[in-house]
Amino acid sequence: MDRRGDWIQTYTGRQFWPLDPRVDDVEIDDIAHALAMLCRFNGHTLEYYSVAQHSVIVSRTVPPEHALWGLLHDAAEAYIGDMVRPLKHDPQWIGDDFMLAEQAIQMAVARKFGLRPWMPTEISDADTRVLAAEARDMMAEPPADWSLPEHLPAIPDLIHPMTPRQSEVAFLDRFDEVYRAK
Repeated sequence: MDRRGDWIQTYTGRQFWPLDPRVDDVEIDDIAHALAMLCRFNGHTLEYYSVAQHSVIVSRTVPPEHALWGLLHDAAEAYIGDMVRPLKHDPQWIGDDFMLAEQAIQMAVARKFGLRPWMPTEISDADTRVLAAEARDMMAEPPADWSLPEHLPAIPDLIHPMTPRQSEVAFLDRFDEVYRAK
């Protein structure tokens, strides 16, 4: 089997090629587990708070027809991790390679679960609204304004962090709920 680059071993024991992602390599249990083990804000939260829990909240914030995309919007991070926004949004620092790899993985995830190849704008808006709530509930008092768009206010509900295991279960429960409804 000729694949581009090297592979990582996933939680379920599969091989996954980050530079050559294929639909058959994507597994929801790997995504749920890895995202539950990844802490938001590069670990700078007041308490452990996972990307899996974040994804569940985004999924519940968007209209029902976008709930699966909301849940899976950060799925590529299960395979390549994440990068802090100041670097990720500045191609001068990381070049296009990281973003292209992330997009290729996200497209494999989208194909695997029957999603359209582009993320609806409602997901980005919800992601920003959840980010504002996370900054409010999960971070220390900021030394400066976060400069988030005023037209996207924080979701009103307080966020109570879950353990990694709880967030993994919540992620898989939400997946079962929205994937069946799709």
